[in-house]
Amino acid sequence: MGLDFVPSADAEHPGLLIRDPFRFSDSMLLIPPQLVACLACFDGQQTALDLRETLVRITGEIQVGQIEKHLFDALNDAGFLENEKFEQMRAARIGEFASAPKREPSHAGSAYPDNLEEARKTLAGFMQGAEPAGSADSQIGIAAPHVSPFGGWESYRDAYATLAPSYQDRTFVVLGTSHYGEPDKFGLTRKPYVTPFGESITDVALVDELAAAAPNAVRMEDYCHAVEHSIEFQVLFLQYLYGPNVRVLPILCGSFAQSIYRGGMPEDNPDVARVFGALGNLSAREGKRLFWVLGIDMAHMGRRYGDELTAQADSGEMLAVAERDRSRIERMNQADAQGFWSLVQQNQDDLKWCGSSPIYTFLKTVPQARGELRRYQQWNIDEQSVVSFAAIRFR
Repeated sequence: MGLDFVPSADAEHPGLLIRDPFRFSDSMLLIPPQLVACLACFDGQQTALDLRETLVRITGEIQVGQIEKHLFDALNDAGFLENEKFEQMRAARIGEFASAPKREPSHAGSAYPDNLEEARKTLAGFMQGAEPAGSADSQIGIAAPHVSPFGGWESYRDAYATLAPSYQDRTFVVLGTSHYGEPDKFGLTRKPYVTPFGESITDVALVDELAAAAPNAVRMEDYCHAVEHSIEFQVLFLQYLYGPNVRVLPILCGSFAQSIYRGGMPEDNPDVARVFGALGNLSAREGKRLFWVLGIDMAHMGRRYGDELTAQADSGEMLAVAERDRSRIERMNQADAQGFWSLVQQNQDDLKWCGSSPIYTFLKTVPQARGELRRYQQWNIDEQSVVSFAAIRFR
């Protein structure tokens, strides 16, 4: 969906929060509980009369013209209605990103400090107590979270602590979850990622090679890069370790939803298969010049994610979720792509693993990889909802 709807966590200000995850609009609205039902009237099918009837039924009043106008104006002014005003806002933002020379930080100042010294101090704190990296000879990649570093710092630490200083000159192929991108599509950009540490280097030659090999599955200068955090957080940690000029191939992986809901395998789509083939060719040709980084979270359970259960990390129903998560991780670590995907398809992925497409892409691209789980975690992202994630190294 083009908008996020989240119940207010503030008891003094109840209702439904609406925001635009694409940031075509910077507004956030709080719809009072009694007016939430009215949002169903803005479906492109119902009329102003239907809205008026709903308001009369809710309020018990005949004169509802002012409420109707206020609700419409608020949604329209925020850019939350699919109309000409929204299209103008959307076109302007996409144009801004397309013409920008850099991918500016999207989450600095919220998910991590936007000040260089504070960012360095914060990440140093996250990485404190990390075990030594060990032998660098056989390691080819890691999986780390993309949840807020403040919530997942232990898994970030245990993943990034495995990276040896000798990896500094490699190209880091970052496979990130595209939360808002098109299914069965891969988002690419030639723009360098910027964080408080500085400006990374995008391996443009490899970007262009992928785009040429599978044009129908690739979205060049995908606007999702502008708002997505799953790659930004990995670049942040890589720059902390190796300095600003890390070389990156940033790839956003859209959901393989058709395969999850209709059966079959993602590569049954020939365009997706071409991407797997092109990445596999890169892996075989470049060998140890590449290092693979998966920016993935796992299960999303609880009220925030549409479940009736009130989820609490590491207790109650989340214990069974942990067992199912670990079964998927085991298939992943054994490079069993088909076995992993069959578990994702069960119950149409009721665990809501948002990292399944980057994982499957990696398993098909680098089939010789074998994983080692270093940490598994569950974290309450709010009082009623839990996200799970892990630190994994691949050899």
